Amino acid sequence: MAQAGSLQEICSKLRSLVSGAVARHKTESISLSGGLDSSILASCLDKNTRAYAMVAQDFPSTDLVNAQMVSSMCGLELDVIPAPVDKLLESVEQTIKILRVFNPIEIRNNIVVYTTMQQARKDGITSIMTGDGADELFAGYNFFQRMSTPELRKDLERIWQVMHFPSRDISESVGIELHTPFLDPGVAEYAKSISPELKIREEKGKKHGKWVLRKAFEKSLPPSIVWREKAAMQDGAGTSGLTGFFDSMVPDSVFEEKTKKYLEKEQVLLQSKESLHYYEIYRKYYDYPAKLEQSKNRCPNCNYSVREGSHFCRMCGSFPI
Repeated sequence: MAQAGSLQEICSKLRSLVSGAVARHKTESISLSGGLDSSILASCLDKNTRAYAMVAQDFPSTDLVNAQMVSSMCGLELDVIPAPVDKLLESVEQTIKILRVFNPIEIRNNIVVYTTMQQARKDGITSIMTGDGADELFAGYNFFQRMSTPELRKDLERIWQVMHFPSRDISESVGIELHTPFLDPGVAEYAKSISPELKIREEKGKKHGKWVLRKAFEKSLPPSIVWREKAAMQDGAGTSGLTGFFDSMVPDSVFEEKTKKYLEKEQVLLQSKESLHYYEIYRKYYDYPAKLEQSKNRCPNCNYSVREGSHFCRMCGSFPI
């Protein structure tokens, strides 16, 4: 995984590959959070592209200001999708049906994807671009920053073998074509060849993931975007507020009674009121996890099959396992 060449050459090659991939992935719209990944893609897009940003109406969110700034700078028309709680709850059910999981993190993140794609499709849009893949290829997740270089190299290679992108299933269900330039073969293979030392590095006294990607596009975007800290989609869009919402809506006695029942009858340990709500929706459509697949590797909390090399359970979200 050693990449030859100076930093300037590597950054130049990255810019060329990413902008070329964006140009090849002809799309009518982009899901724009104002985070680093979608902002980089937006900076490479044709001005006729429509941008969408979803924000929770009833919970705090941070994405909107950044999305407005980036869309204005890139000359893109921005459609803001305000989502009140009732709309989020509708999206929760549809997302669970599509993804076949009750993992709270995956659901809170992907109701943003579902709501955005659904609105774009209603508007007559037939294709949408997302920043999928940048975090996995360039070490964007915050937990990578705690690793030594050898640990980081090993974990990235593991993740490349097991990474999955729920947006693919959602786009197919909604009926909209998905474009993911960071996963374009040319971009992905070059990203894998770049040394881990260039993916996690300090800049002005602060450690950053995706460092080389940030450096490659630091002249194309404002510093507040380029050096923005990694934030989960659920935090930026505000869907993380659903956790507190369910805590206040479900009585403790109901939670205790139902979690005991599901543990005894279905071998599923539910650790929050939010998980309980999602699991009950999940069970409307699918059998309980222990019945679904035969596997030697099973999640200790829900008994679902776990892929070899994976450290978390996609079904219930348990981590680490």
